[in-house]
Amino acid sequence: MQTEPMGTKQFLSLKEYDYNLPKQRIAQVPIEPRDHAKLLVFNIAKGFIEDRNFYDLPHYLTRGDVLVFNDTRVMHARLFGKTEKGSKVELLLLKQINKDTWRALVKPGPKMKAGASFFIGKDKFVCRVDSVEEDGARVVVLSKDLNLMDEGVIPVPPYITNQLKDPERYQTIYSSLPKSVAAPTAGLHFTDQLMETLRKVGVKIIFVTLDIGLGTFRSVSVDNINDHEMDSEEFLLPESAAIAINKAKAEGRRVISIGTTCVRLLESNIKKLQVKHKYGVTHGTGRTNLFIRPGHEFKIVDGLVSNFHLPKSTLLMLVSAMIGRENLFKAYNHAIDNNYRFYSFGDAMLMI
Repeated sequence: MQTEPMGTKQFLSLKEYDYNLPKQRIAQVPIEPRDHAKLLVFNIAKGFIEDRNFYDLPHYLTRGDVLVFNDTRVMHARLFGKTEKGSKVELLLLKQINKDTWRALVKPGPKMKAGASFFIGKDKFVCRVDSVEEDGARVVVLSKDLNLMDEGVIPVPPYITNQLKDPERYQTIYSSLPKSVAAPTAGLHFTDQLMETLRKVGVKIIFVTLDIGLGTFRSVSVDNINDHEMDSEEFLLPESAAIAINKAKAEGRRVISIGTTCVRLLESNIKKLQVKHKYGVTHGTGRTNLFIRPGHEFKIVDGLVSNFHLPKSTLLMLVSAMIGRENLFKAYNHAIDNNYRFYSFGDAMLMI
């Protein structure tokens, strides 16, 4: 597991990563077709910006580039229920501990103390709060096996207030096992046709898995960014993916991450290659709490496709680590001024 030292003396101000976003810039519905979203292309070396569409992505890639996708799938993790007295309860399942036990968020939290119980799902099964954790999450025990596909709904971020008509629009077309509570949103822009075009260009497409928890999006609450601690998340880096990435790094070809979750996974599994001064990745399963912020030295990832992120978020700081704070806000101000759509269902940025 990759860890980060906490309590460092260096001060990195949270206020430096705040910005004002007009509400109308927050995308409430996805663009159709998926690949017709806007694409802001940012040349890292020159600080040059181009306004394109996402389907133009292949024009910026070359034969031999490796694109890394996170194939995790979002669980139907939100359930609704009532107490014995009829009060409404909302449950967000975060992580399955064993057959009937989950780590979860429960609303209203103050009333859901250890020992509290309520009825949930279409079949009104019992959910009991077993314990309360330091961060406010609950460990809950269910009275029966849970079929999330039947009982739950896809959770979308709170800033999306419109009802999601098609749950598959908050899933990537290549998603696999449902173990996440949020989508790797940079991947939402890809279509089967675009993937086929990329393969024809000669781009190598590989899949890894990082199961996304709420910690990825949890607000930074400390003034010194360096004192923020990331939650740990599970990952799988297949051997075939590691071989492809290591071959590319040894040969000087680019590795481009589709989304910030892939960046964290790849930069957590570093090894030195036999080729002088070059790095690769190790395959396998594990957990990472790597917090990528300004000052991080990227050893694997050469480029990034990402949506536009919330103020003061760890995702915004990861982008800043890659392109620099001045360039970050140059790009974000350009996006705001040119009517780009922000956050999960919004437009994207290619940084190369």
